[in-house]
Amino acid sequence: MNEKILNSDNLVLKRLFNLDTQTYSEGALSVQTKEMLGLVASLVLRCDDCVKYHLQKCHEQSVTTTQMFEILAVANIVGGTIVIPHTRRAVEFWEELQN
Repeated sequence: MNEKILNSDNLVLKRLFNLDTQTYSEGALSVQTKEMLGLVASLVLRCDDCVKYHLQKCHEQSVTTTQMFEILAVANIVGGTIVIPHTRRAVEFWEELQN
């Protein structure tokens, strides 16, 4: 769908997507760190699509399972118990990525 959105020739959407790309590029923080931060934010905001996206990216950035559970712990402390169902789905998807 990204291609369709970008082909719509909407300048605002193109700039927004570019800003997102630039935000997650290597900088003072590593790409891995930025993806872990994105995952925490996505869990706290309770966006399952975003959680899956950042889990995939974390996997690609060689985040370990031990690191993943620390990320989940931070998200649950920040977001509260309402994040638990999203944590369950995150662990389920993380397991799929490991296979």
